[in-house]
Amino acid sequence: MSNVLFYEKPVAVNRDQHRTTKIGPVPNFSFAAKTNSVPITGVEFIEACKEYPIVFAKVGERKVPVVLLGLRDDENLFVDAEGKSDARYVPAFVRRYPFVLAENGADEFVVCIDEASATFNAEDGQPLFDKKGANTSFLDGAVNFLNAYQAQMKRTEAFVKQLDDLSMFTEMSAKTELADGRKFLFNGLYVIDEQKLQSLDEKTGAEIVRSGEAGWIYAHLISLSNMSRLVDRIAART
Repeated sequence: MSNVLFYEKPVAVNRDQHRTTKIGPVPNFSFAAKTNSVPITGVEFIEACKEYPIVFAKVGERKVPVVLLGLRDDENLFVDAEGKSDARYVPAFVRRYPFVLAENGADEFVVCIDEASATFNAEDGQPLFDKKGANTSFLDGAVNFLNAYQAQMKRTEAFVKQLDDLSMFTEMSAKTELADGRKFLFNGLYVIDEQKLQSLDEKTGAEIVRSGEAGWIYAHLISLSNMSRLVDRIAART
């Protein structure tokens, strides 16, 4: 899953090139209307589990936690035709738009912005730089958010790797059916095996509890009941 999922034209923020650029507020969520899943960090599980299914998708050789926003390609069931969202919790991956950190070498990142965004170069927006070329508080706030997000992503990666090393994942296999007979098959996704969780040795289990990540695991397991809610949303749309 790409780190620039719905960014059409991400470019590095440049002090000279963007000296007079202003960024307006994001008017709606139409930029994410065709995105059926986005990555999520562990600290978001508690809020996200109340609304979305949280599962793990395989990206290359590693697994990444994602929230499912839809069951069909190019469809976000939480965003309507006008770009309005009825989601109570919006994942940080979405909230950081139109900014994003792009990797630029080993563990080095550069702040980018989507020049294709409707917020870009807004007349009444917030400037990125002041008259002297220094960062504005608006840009600093965006950078701080991106850095905090990246730090949580690294923590989440370590959490998922530990579970993977403990062979805690099992491939998800489920099928749902609408009243009109249409069927949806879920495969290629992973969930934590609750039986394996319960069979962990006392030391490992205690370490997970002390880290605070046991709550993440149970939030993930609770979230799986939201699969049926996605089916209900499809039925409501059609």
